[in-house]
Amino acid sequence: MNSKEKILIQAKTLFAERGFADVSMRGLAKTVNMSAAALYHHFPDKNTLYLETVQYAFADKALLFSEIWKIDSSAEKKLGLFVDSLIQVLISDSEFHRLIQRELLDGNTERMKILAEDVFQQQFYFLLVLMKEIAPERDAHSLAISVSSLCMRHIEMQSLCRFLPDWKQEHENPEVIAKHIISLLLNGLKGDT
Repeated sequence: MNSKEKILIQAKTLFAERGFADVSMRGLAKTVNMSAAALYHHFPDKNTLYLETVQYAFADKALLFSEIWKIDSSAEKKLGLFVDSLIQVLISDSEFHRLIQRELLDGNTERMKILAEDVFQQQFYFLLVLMKEIAPERDAHSLAISVSSLCMRHIEMQSLCRFLPDWKQEHENPEVIAKHIISLLLNGLKGDT
């Protein structure tokens, strides 16, 4: 592991735990046992560090999702694979999930624009194409947002749901969650408006 990767791994943890505003370049440099000057050699400012951290955190996930779009299969099958993969990613990489949650809560317009254009745009485009194929008469953008939001919010609600009536252990099983969301989406997408 090189110095830059070591920085990105630790930055991912710190940004996920504390948020953008509460992570300083000096604090990060101290955490990774290097001077602030050495840190600035790799990243000229905190915005650059943050963007590269999110890109680093998303890189392996982007490869996973890209494989789904290449599969020669029905749109419904691709949607199922995407939802299943997204659920798995959100559960298996809680730091990445928390990083995205924090950014959504912060709502910084400049960082949102950069994240949308530099990190998530390509995957969102493929999801848009899929939505147009499944439900051509509906607003593809809204559908793509709904797919992502359903997956994210379902995982975020888990810690509360176990204390609500009719909860079952299986409700935390990634396969069960994905199957439920896919069924809900396909029945909703193909239903009347």
